[in-house]
Amino acid sequence: MSPNLPDVVLWSIPAFVLLTVVEMVSYRIHPDDDAAGYETKDAATSVGMGLGSLVFDALWKIPIVAIYTLVYELTPLSIPIHWWTLPLMLLGQDFFYYWSHRGHHVIRILWACHVVHHSSKKFNLTTALRQPWTTWTVWPFYVPLIALGVHPAALAFCSATNLVYQFWVHTERVGKLPRPFEFVLNTPSHHRVHHASQGGYLDRNFGGILIVWDRMFGSFTPETDRPVYGLTKNISTFNPLRVATHEYAAIARDVRAASNWRERAGRVFRGPGWQPAAPVTTEATESAEATPVTDPAPVSEQHA
Repeated sequence: MSPNLPDVVLWSIPAFVLLTVVEMVSYRIHPDDDAAGYETKDAATSVGMGLGSLVFDALWKIPIVAIYTLVYELTPLSIPIHWWTLPLMLLGQDFFYYWSHRGHHVIRILWACHVVHHSSKKFNLTTALRQPWTTWTVWPFYVPLIALGVHPAALAFCSATNLVYQFWVHTERVGKLPRPFEFVLNTPSHHRVHHASQGGYLDRNFGGILIVWDRMFGSFTPETDRPVYGLTKNISTFNPLRVATHEYAAIARDVRAASNWRERAGRVFRGPGWQPAAPVTTEATESAEATPVTDPAPVSEQHA
């Protein structure tokens, strides 16, 4: 029997709208030339991506719920849903969300899904709505929770709660919070780092509700320099279909151009910036053999 848990996303929509309007008005009253702010076409694209994700998520849920239900029926474990077990389930979901989020940054075929959320050069509350349409890549990360006895409906509730929490961290209008909050929770300051495209900020701060996972697993970076948002290679389009699919198209082009199966696998399963090693030519080999061995340069010069 499915537990009767509220649809927290549906109940949160009025708050989403109200907070977005408040943020827009705040930029009108107190402009900030250094902030990314709002752009009408960009905000409309983000909202369109969010609405589209609701439709596609409903489709993906059909096979995913079937798999989760099968795993839940097969496992001998069952965690009852009480006021004190739900926070523990949310903690577990947030832990696996961290690994899902991290995986979607370091494996290119997963990044093709998640890149949608990072494709805006703006950073405001509508950016939180810029969600992918191919979230079928997320479900495997949560199978361990189902196998441990978490009911699929409870997992859906925890995932929705995590998503709702993350709405408010997509803003430049909130500075750093008191240190105890910054140490434990994912905050706007931490998430601004996550959305930045500077080298020192790339692939950092993956936490959903808690930032402690990043501190534990070495992926935390505090906000120091002002972030520059977007991708390292930005896409110049507001077309929702292209925003949703551009990285899949890029993968397909790279796979077609690959010279062997090893490179094809790398283009799909290695990191988003992965490149195959350049072949060593006969001339380069002969030149290297003729060059006398000298002391290596200092590390700083090797990486200059």
